[in-house]
Amino acid sequence: MQQKEFLNLVMPFKDKLFRLAKRLLVSREEAEDATQEVLLKLWSKNEAMGQYKSIEAFAMTMTKNFCLDRLKSKQASNLKLVHSNYQDERTSLQKQLETEDSVNWVERIMDELPEQQKMVLQLRDVEDYDFEEISELLDMKPTAVRVTLSRARKTVRERLMQKHNYGIG
Repeated sequence: MQQKEFLNLVMPFKDKLFRLAKRLLVSREEAEDATQEVLLKLWSKNEAMGQYKSIEAFAMTMTKNFCLDRLKSKQASNLKLVHSNYQDERTSLQKQLETEDSVNWVERIMDELPEQQKMVLQLRDVEDYDFEEISELLDMKPTAVRVTLSRARKTVRERLMQKHNYGIG
């Protein structure tokens, strides 16, 4: 496979790889590094790419595994916490601050979820994967994916409601 073919194949889902890496690693810099590492690994396997049913699913699985390995490594203690800010120019400053606060709370709550719930929620609600794709990526039955997603959403909803009703706590 030539470089141009490879780029045409992987560029459409490169941002998905980054978002998954960022969700797992939190730090933007670490997520960028992870994405680059996965793309390099993909390039090194470019001759065998024809054997994969979905290159995107394969790449997402590689990203997930790389990030989880990274978190388990001793270097994980050096990861920095960096959150991106949500901005919308059409809203008032007060509304923008409230929205930003809610987005930050959802991110924090998602980060506290068990690993499997965090990944299912990220893949379904952020990356818009269907249940079959998620079940293949995470090696789960589709019903287990649905149950995990339901539990994750319920936890996020309950903790967000608790935060809004009772304040920070």
